[in-house]
Order: sequence, then C-alpha cells, then structure tokens
Amino acid sequence: MIRYPKPLKPEGTVGITAPSSGVPKELHPILTGGIEQFKKRGFQVEVGKTPWTQEKAASAEASIRAAELNSMLQNPHIDAIIPPWGGEILMEILPSLQWDHIKPKWVLGYSDTSTLLFAITVVTGMATAHGVNLVDLRSDEWDKTTKKFMDVLMGTEGDTIIQFSSEKYQSEWNHDKEPDPYVYKLDTPTIWKTLNGLPLELEGRLLGGCIDMLKSLVGTPYADIKVFREKYINNEKILWYFENCEMTATDFYRSLLQLHYAGWFEQSSGIIFGRTPAREEVDGFTTLDAMERLSQLTGLPVAYDADIGHVPPQITLVNGAKATVKVENGQASVKMELK
Repeated sequence: MIRYPKPLKPEGTVGITAPSSGVPKELHPILTGGIEQFKKRGFQVEVGKTPWTQEKAASAEASIRAAELNSMLQNPHIDAIIPPWGGEILMEILPSLQWDHIKPKWVLGYSDTSTLLFAITVVTGMATAHGVNLVDLRSDEWDKTTKKFMDVLMGTEGDTIIQFSSEKYQSEWNHDKEPDPYVYKLDTPTIWKTLNGLPLELEGRLLGGCIDMLKSLVGTPYADIKVFREKYINNEKILWYFENCEMTATDFYRSLLQLHYAGWFEQSSGIIFGRTPAREEVDGFTTLDAMERLSQLTGLPVAYDADIGHVPPQITLVNGAKATVKVENGQASVKMELK
C-alpha cells in the first residue's frame, strides 16, 4: 500500500537541496526570497550547499548532489524537501540514492524534480507531491491554486484534499518582475479540455510528471510499473498525468508510444496532460494529434490543457493518491484521498 509522509507541522523544518540544477549567482535573490517566505511563516529551513551553485547543467557533481539528498532524506528532523527548481540530469544520481533508508517525508517540485518524485513513489511506495518549485514561492501572497500545496504538505494519511482549476494562467515567464502580489502573472483564461469536448470523470491512483524526463526511465529499475501496481496499489488502475516541457509534437508522440509499448498504460483509467509551452508542429502534426492517436491506441480518455507543469499555476498532485478528476465546461475539480 502507499505510505504517506507525516504532515509538515507549524515550525517544522523544510530542507532545500538541488538534486538537479542549482541557482546561478545572478538569480540568488529569487532563491533567497523563497527561503525567506518559509521563515516568515514560522518554519525552520535547512539549506544545503548545492542550491547556490551551477555548472555543466547541474548544481554539482553527481556524488555531491546524491550525498546531500541522501542526508536530507534520512534526516528525521527534516520534515519536507523542496528543491529550488528542476533541471536536466537528475537521473544520474538515482543509482546512488539509499532507497531503503529514506525517512517518510514530503518531497515537492516539478520539471526534472518529477524524475525523483516518480522514482521514489514507484520504488518505495512513498507518496510524493508534484507541484510548485521553491523559487516560485518568493512572494508574500500565493495565488489560490498554488497555495494548495500546503494542504498537501500539512496533510496526513486519511485526509481528503479537493482542488479546483485555476481561473487564469501565466502565458510567459519573467524572473525579473517583482511579485504583484503573486510571483505568477496570471493573464490568460484557463480552459481544461477533453478530446471529444464532453464532460469527463476519471478515477485512479495518480502517477506522472514531466514526460521529457520520465521517458528516459523506461526499462530502468526506477520505473517498473508492473511491480508498482502489484506491490503498492493492489493492481488498482493508474490515472496518469504528464506535461511536455520542450519536445516537438513528433518527439512527444514518440515518447508516448514508448510508454505505451512498455506497458505503462495497461490497467489505467485515463491520462491528463498539462498545458505546454512546446507546441512546435512537425509537417502539420500537432501535440493534439499525438494525444488523439494515443487515445485511439489505448482506448483511454484524455483531458488536456490542465494546471500541471511549466505553464503555471499548477494543482498539487500526489503520486500514489486515490483521485477523482472531473472536467466540464472548461473547469475541473481534483479530489485526492490520501489512503
């Protein structure tokens, strides 16, 4: 069965480490801003060395990143871990993680952090939280979609958490802009969609992340979906969620086919795709074409343009949680049961 971490308590300790990319010197103020917001809210913060450095597409050498992450994962005094953001090559530290020694605690993030979240849940059965990055929490106020991550981190086994689709999303990134009052500049109406335009209700155990990263885990010990189903969720159906950060439409489709051929979509209830900044067509072939063809191949219903990933804000999704997702008239609700 899925194991849920203990809740993050008021005055609890948040660990900040960079298992993928660190923050370059010129952007240290946004890292400091995120750290200070947790301190203002009464939490203790333990910051490692890796968040402050960045070279050759990573915060530090793989051995250094793995050692710092192992230390925080095993430290009983650290209640939750939030990396500054994602990156590129987190997967190179996975063989160095001491999986049997991880203390149950919430780990939160997205992008390349989803590589870690996915592996932790699949390998150990411990729930993880796919949601906001630390640097995007540097404002005194958090928008009502983003701030639900605290309901997750402060939740406990048996809780039910309900979230709703955002009213607007941010169309462009700009780290130079000051929060007003939020970090995100929510400027475009949010519309969740289904392939046939009809209302949709999906139920299953949540699992997913950034497909750019997760596709590379196929065939590795960190993505044995068959064993995960049998060992941790009693062969319940999986409700998949993915977001595409950078892939062209055809690369996106090849990646989906790879997951399909690897058997990931067996015993599944549906797929939810996040909004994507990567909409590059190839000879008229679009990301929508890719989703439609996958649905035809698998018979699975699909929702898309959801509040997931690199086009914020995003709903916080718990890998391993039992979920019911309803989409109707462009709006959505997500009910998660931590059981």
